Amino acid sequence: MRRAAATLAVLAIFAAGPTKSLDLPPPYAAPFVPAILFAGELTQGGWIKGNVPPGTATLTLDDAPVDFAEDGRFLVAFDRDAAPTAMLVATLGNGQISRAPLAIAPRAWRIEHIAADPRPGAVPSEEYVRRRAIELERINAARRIVSGSHGWRQDFVWPAKGRISGRFGSQRVYNGQPGSYHSGIDIAPGGNGGASGTPFVAPADGVVILAAESPFTLEGNLLMIDHGNGLNSAFLHCSELAVREGETVRRGQFVGRIGATGRATGPHLHWSLKWHAARLDPILFTGPMA
Repeated sequence: MRRAAATLAVLAIFAAGPTKSLDLPPPYAAPFVPAILFAGELTQGGWIKGNVPPGTATLTLDDAPVDFAEDGRFLVAFDRDAAPTAMLVATLGNGQISRAPLAIAPRAWRIEHIAADPRPGAVPSEEYVRRRAIELERINAARRIVSGSHGWRQDFVWPAKGRISGRFGSQRVYNGQPGSYHSGIDIAPGGNGGASGTPFVAPADGVVILAAESPFTLEGNLLMIDHGNGLNSAFLHCSELAVREGETVRRGQFVGRIGATGRATGPHLHWSLKWHAARLDPILFTGPMA
């Protein structure tokens, strides 16, 4: 009887309508945090492009600041030896934080093990050391230039067609001691018997940030193009440069000719890409050569 009376009392409360209410807390709803959207080549030597959430104040990759455009577009890239994980974080003006954990796939680099010590190099002369220091300062100063180019947004094209004679990331190991890895991709000219003079073009829009007036000791006639947002191309061993520093170039524009200047064993175009300090694989920007 007591249980029945209690049930009738509860029913009476609900039957009484809006003049009677239970003092219950509202259901909890977690605040909505918009996601960072991106796509690309999430692998060592690769890149992603995306959009930050509306109202983003700052963007970081592993706590390092990342620039993004007024429309929210951004680019980040991953070094040849990038760690397997990274964290992309957008902090909104209202204090909300959007996190995007990144899984960076490893690459199977072409490693050649040699059962010998590396050949001892000649002791550099004082003149070489002096000259090389000046060249490196010019290269570093060029990479500090912020051109404002939007070429980084584009799909890249091959600067030249030919045989790929050197691949990004390949490396020799001498008696267990690793040598320097190949920092770009080498394109040997075709159709002219391997002679110098094959033209090459800009892979994307940009601004010329370095055009060597005379050959550098290692790079030869060096051309560097800034594509904006921290991304730049370097072209080594050229026989001729067709553009000058400060000039704006367009994707597909003729910018120079392939050669064998500097430290090169034959005519080829060495094309390297960097995003800030990260060395990148150009083929991940262009896709396979058609």
